[in-house]
Amino acid sequence: MTLPPPPGSFGQQPPHGGHAGGGSPESWPQYPGGPMPAPPVGPPPWGPQQQWGANGPTPPNRGGKAKWVLGGLAVVLAIALAVVVTVLVTRPNDGKDTAGRTPLGPDAQLASAGDTGPVSIITDDPTCDAWNTVAGESASVTNSVKWDDRDTSIPASAWTDDQRAMYDRVATAMTRAADQAEGLVTQTPHRVIRELYEQFIAYTRAFVETVPSYVPADNNLTVAASGAGNGLANLCGAIRYRSAQAVAPLVPGASNPSYQSRDDERTTTLLLTDNNPICGPWNSLVSKFSEDTRAWREIDKNISAADWTPEQKAMNDQVAPVMLASADEMERLGRESGSPALEDIAILAAQYRRGFVASLPTYTSADSYLELTTTNLVRLINWACKAVS
Repeated sequence: MTLPPPPGSFGQQPPHGGHAGGGSPESWPQYPGGPMPAPPVGPPPWGPQQQWGANGPTPPNRGGKAKWVLGGLAVVLAIALAVVVTVLVTRPNDGKDTAGRTPLGPDAQLASAGDTGPVSIITDDPTCDAWNTVAGESASVTNSVKWDDRDTSIPASAWTDDQRAMYDRVATAMTRAADQAEGLVTQTPHRVIRELYEQFIAYTRAFVETVPSYVPADNNLTVAASGAGNGLANLCGAIRYRSAQAVAPLVPGASNPSYQSRDDERTTTLLLTDNNPICGPWNSLVSKFSEDTRAWREIDKNISAADWTPEQKAMNDQVAPVMLASADEMERLGRESGSPALEDIAILAAQYRRGFVASLPTYTSADSYLELTTTNLVRLINWACKAVS
């Protein structure tokens, strides 16, 4: 699997391209609302590069705990898909979803069916290489039409012929990406990765359905989809460059899920269809974290811990308890959401943030995959809330 080069700096705001409403996305260090960037070799996956930066050498593989490989943060596979979204909502009367597609049937065996325990940092998944391929294909289309440079504030009723052609072309590419992701839903042995694929598919398809009558609020769907897609991309990056393996044993295990696993559900539905009581507190959490880490996010991510100045080391020491407190709050809100999938995703975000804190004493740019995984999962939940507000 090929991955993008290491990031530049912790926190510059992404350009005004594919953002919700045409402006900068949630203040959390995250990506634009459109598709994401590309790996160093081969077609770039989903769209604009992560907001932490982009250029730099390809990171070497980590050879063991002592060697913290860099890994540019990339967004590797993912998000270009972000933009696609056809929502599959099962109708009990006809077995079809809102897009008129038949959901995964009872014969579609889930490799994750036996995964009913606590969510944890993932150190291996057989679907990562395929996800990179899917993302790269979609990205070649979105990049060719400069999708991330579009003005998301222009409704379909005011599009020029060229703008309409761009949306139609990207919608086709996104639909293909979502269709390809369907197979990965059944192949991953991890329940929470399955849920992320499902959310990518759902929000991607939901957005695609809005294209003929698109209004600016519909862009919330692409931002949520990009959160799921980029979350998967960075999670896979952390595996590829062995940041996940290095910190997984250092992070205390989470408690068992609050709800029985829904192994028999084969459909892809939106994470939220109504406003959830945790949405307000979640948005406040995002804003507070952004403010509390503002100075830290200006540090160049390519600088390893061994090369930090005394000021940079002090800043990283200060941000660690802030991150751990935010992880605890994310887990608490997830467990209070009443949604098994949202709970899993929130706890996964919390575990990866705890893993990132564990990496700080020996930090290299590969470890930024851990925090970027969290950033995008937080983004998925935050913009899923916005989509129903």
